[in-house]
Amino acid sequence: MGDVIDLTGDGGVIKTVVSQAKADAIAPTEDLPLVDGVLADNGEVFDTTHEDNTVFSFELGKGTVIKAWDIALRTMKVGEVAKVTCKPEYAYGSAGSPPDIPPDATLIFEVQLVACRPRKGSSLGSASEERTRLEELKRQRELAAATKEEEKKKREDAKAAAAARIQAKLESKKGQGKGKGKAK
Repeated sequence: MGDVIDLTGDGGVIKTVVSQAKADAIAPTEDLPLVDGVLADNGEVFDTTHEDNTVFSFELGKGTVIKAWDIALRTMKVGEVAKVTCKPEYAYGSAGSPPDIPPDATLIFEVQLVACRPRKGSSLGSASEERTRLEELKRQRELAAATKEEEKKKREDAKAAAAARIQAKLESKKGQGKGKGKAK
């Protein structure tokens, strides 16, 4: 067996790498949140997809599976096989899942990440394009705000310059008035 990793920091979800993925394998991301996996047969089996070659699929972070799966599969790469040990609070808790899983059961799964896919109706390209479009909109808004701020400063500077010219004219007129007296 390979690396043993405490994914939650409290021993709640422990991942032991059974088989590494290839170095260039992809992992789940915001653009690829749908994962497909296979549950291997290991010891006392209460759930398996290995025997009939079925694949389970779910979207990460949606709460449709036990917390441990959400946490563990997020850290895996396509092709990786891992043994995932889940404390009850990251699995079925004090309720269990009768009749197969008793209350407060620690569960051990052997999981292989088979694929990562984009959400239905989007593609990796369209998700990336959307992110790029949103970043461009943000950049345009920032530029517009900066231009608006610059124009405001120019107006304020022009007002200050006009006020200074008016003040200078007034003072020069005052000075001219004192110097001109009636000559006799």
